[in-house]
Amino acid sequence: MAIKIRAILDVEKDVIRDLIIDDSSNLELVHKEIASAFGFNGQEMASFYLSDSEWNQGEEYPLFDMGTSKPMKDTLTSEVFQSKSSRLIYVYDFFSMWTFFIEVIDTKATTKNDLPFVSFAFGETPDEAPEKEFTAEKTCLDFDMDEDEMDGFGEFENLDDYDF
Repeated sequence: MAIKIRAILDVEKDVIRDLIIDDSSNLELVHKEIASAFGFNGQEMASFYLSDSEWNQGEEYPLFDMGTSKPMKDTLTSEVFQSKSSRLIYVYDFFSMWTFFIEVIDTKATTKNDLPFVSFAFGETPDEAPEKEFTAEKTCLDFDMDEDEMDGFGEFENLDDYDF
């Protein structure tokens, strides 16, 4: 079975690639194909994340086995792309945080031996990833504590009294 996926790079101007992959391929191959299709060498850390219809990040599939999640090489595309509504978030190069939205746009029975391949390309990958801002819902400064409650934490004036 061939799966047609659309990879949309999360940047200001549209950059899109459609790839045809075999459903018996693993996610590591998909990672390499997406990286190549967007002009990356594929040598940086990366992860896929299951996603819902609102693009909420779910279970992780990292490039390397870190003992916490199933790695890409052990995950078949047929496991994560089970229907046309299947979606993944793909993050490439955790220093630059290139982020992609991946979704299934078609499936077809095929006997083609030339899979995977890029079937559609639109837009140019920018030279630099856009800056991402990650914010927590609540920071330590957001707690409702008055000065009297803060006094209960004590002072750290005599740090010389402690062995570090």
